[in-house]
Amino acid sequence: MQPVAIIGIGQAPVGEHWTRSLQELAAEAVLAARTSAGQPAIDALYVGNMLSGALQQQRNLGAVVADAVGLRGVEALHVEAACASGAAALRQAYLGVASGAHKVAVALGVEKMTDATSDVVAGHLASAADAGHESIHGASFVALNALLQQRYCQTYGVEQAAFAAFACNAHANAAHNPNACFRQPITREQWRQAPQLATPIGLLDACSMADGAAAVVLCPLDQARQWTQQPIVIAGSAVATDSVALHDRKDLLWLAAVEQSAQKAYAQAGCTPADVDFAELHDAFGIMTALSLEANGFAPRGQATALAADGTFLPAGKLPISTQGGLKARGHPVG
Repeated sequence: MQPVAIIGIGQAPVGEHWTRSLQELAAEAVLAARTSAGQPAIDALYVGNMLSGALQQQRNLGAVVADAVGLRGVEALHVEAACASGAAALRQAYLGVASGAHKVAVALGVEKMTDATSDVVAGHLASAADAGHESIHGASFVALNALLQQRYCQTYGVEQAAFAAFACNAHANAAHNPNACFRQPITREQWRQAPQLATPIGLLDACSMADGAAAVVLCPLDQARQWTQQPIVIAGSAVATDSVALHDRKDLLWLAAVEQSAQKAYAQAGCTPADVDFAELHDAFGIMTALSLEANGFAPRGQATALAADGTFLPAGKLPISTQGGLKARGHPVG
C-alpha cells in the first residue's frame, strides 16, 4: 500500500437549499475540489449518501453524479454507511489509490434533507438503527441518545448541564465558518431554556438536518506535489463496527468500534492520542461528543464533560474540537 495525499478540496455551504437539487450540490463540491487540485484526470468517483433514494427517489448516485460533473466513463459508485457515508466514500477512494488501482480518485459526501418534513426525515434516519428491535418500536436516534445520556449521568455522577459546554463551543466555532449553517453563538442559559426533544436532550443539544456537500481529490503522495505545494497526507485510515442494537453491546457507555478504528489508525500513523492537535468528532448530540472523546483516548472514562468544563476542548485549549462548528452548528447533512 502506497502513501496517499489529499490534493484538492471543495464544498457547498451547509444550509437549506430550497432551489437547488442534490446533483447541483454534488457538482459544486466536486468541481471546486477538482479546481483546487489543478484539474488532474480522474479515475474513480465514490459518492457517500444515505437518503437520496428515500427523499429524492434517486439511487445509483455514482453514475448520476459522474454524469453531472463531466466524468462519464470513470468508475463511479454509491457508498452508504448511514451517517458515516461520506467517510466511507473517502475510505474507498483512499484504498483505491493506496492499492495502485487508481491514480486519482474523488470522494464526495452529499445529502439534501430539507425537501421533506422533519418527521419524514426522522423516520428514514431511524432506518439506520436496528429495525427489528429499535426503530420498529419508535426509538428515534434522539430517543436512543437521550437514554445513553441518562445512563452516562447516572453512572458517572454528571449533571445534565455539563453537556452545554459542547454545544456552546460548537456554535462559537461555527460563527467563524462561512460554510456553516448556524453561525450564531449560544449561551448556557439559552441552552438550558431550549425546549426538550427527548429528556434530557433539548433543541440546542441536538444537530439539525440540512443540505450540503463536500469533496476531496486523492492521489499517491509521491505525485502530490505535481498538483499542490501543500498536500495533506492521510497518515492513518481504519474502519470498525459494533452491534447496531444498543441492547447487544457489551458496554452501553463505550463506543467499541470507535476505539478499535482509532487504535488501528494511530498504529498506522505512528502516533498516540497525545500527539493529536485537534479533533472533529461525530457530535450529533452532546452525549456522542463525550463518548467519542473517551473512546478515541482523548479523555478518561466519565471525564469528558469535566475536561470540557476546564476549557480543554476550546480553540485555545489542549485539544480543540468541532473547529468548523461540528455537526451541531455546521449542520448535519448525514451523507
